[in-house]
Amino acid sequence: MTYINKDGVSSVTGRGPLALYRERTASGDLNSDPDQARVVERLDQLWHELASMPPPPAPARGGLLAGLARRLKPQPAPQRPRGLYIVGRVGRGKTMVMDLFYGCAPVRRKERIHFLRFMQDVHQKLHALKAANPGMADPIPPLAEAIAARASLLCFDEFQVNDIADAMILGRLFEALFARGVVIVATSNTEPGELFQNRPGADAFKPFIAIIKRELDTVELDSPRDYRRGRQQDRETWLVPADAQAHARLEAIFARHAGAEKPAPVTLEFSGRTFEVEQAAGPVARLDFNSLCGAPRGPNDYLALARRFPVLIIEGIPCMGQDEANLARRFITLVDALYDNGNLLFASAAAQPDQLFTTGEGSDAFARTASRLAEMGSESWLARGAAAAQAAHGLSTP
Repeated sequence: MTYINKDGVSSVTGRGPLALYRERTASGDLNSDPDQARVVERLDQLWHELASMPPPPAPARGGLLAGLARRLKPQPAPQRPRGLYIVGRVGRGKTMVMDLFYGCAPVRRKERIHFLRFMQDVHQKLHALKAANPGMADPIPPLAEAIAARASLLCFDEFQVNDIADAMILGRLFEALFARGVVIVATSNTEPGELFQNRPGADAFKPFIAIIKRELDTVELDSPRDYRRGRQQDRETWLVPADAQAHARLEAIFARHAGAEKPAPVTLEFSGRTFEVEQAAGPVARLDFNSLCGAPRGPNDYLALARRFPVLIIEGIPCMGQDEANLARRFITLVDALYDNGNLLFASAAAQPDQLFTTGEGSDAFARTASRLAEMGSESWLARGAAAAQAAHGLSTP
């Protein structure tokens, strides 16, 4: 996920995110949006602060004793500018403005990653550290050291905390990253003070919220327009109701994407877990909603599914209420994984996305999922996803 964007070259000549934003709005590539422009101005300030920072010192030379002396001598905390926490409703352009900043950020060691994937990587590396060092009392410092070594700028998309295991790790990990001079920019639909609230263990998470408020400036992006809406929609991505006619249409979609491959069950194996896929062929998998979200699954399960199958078909998505809040939460996690991975999604459901989960714990956050599903049903998304599936499996684009 780490890369140096070619726009990084332009940063050397003084082209920060504000200049690029103005250029794209002048050309008509972006709509002029005062709220977005205000956030880009703050990102531009951070860009200038990063550009004025001295380069990191070259690795010191010397033998074992010199290295030991350096470790024993107290080292001053690296100076760094304050990061940003960009918060706002879904579809307002938070990811776009952050990516604009990331592309031209005058930092060689930088990483832009969806927060869901970052936490998956964190859990895997913690597991590996403990396995390789059974006597290690605390794997957080070496993990933070490794992350800081590869990225002095971390940009997180869709910062959200839904898992108690994540909540217990984040405070100490971020404290260690900040101590090592890492600058963080994040986008989120949730105010820092509302992260992981009204959940078991929320009190233990409050120190992390305090760290976020201490180290990052919160900037609101609340444009009146949801830019994911209003795109030309395909008529077969979301079928309502989930009846026999929808079932037949999804069968035809499955056959189209499967091509000459024969359908068969598939078992995914990852991180010591398994995931049974009811029916798969080539790039496409077909599952019932209850088998996807009715079992206790987490982000790793859905990321494994998304990475293995570029095309996913889900049948029988129901309307959900207070009693089905866990189902809805898993469905949100599933859609996050599919969206971030660029998957094609075809589904039959009891209602349109906006009406699936309107009451119950987390129903407000479901607006993001509905917005993402709207974008995933657009013709532009389908064209991009079909091309990706073709490249991955050598199939003709449907």
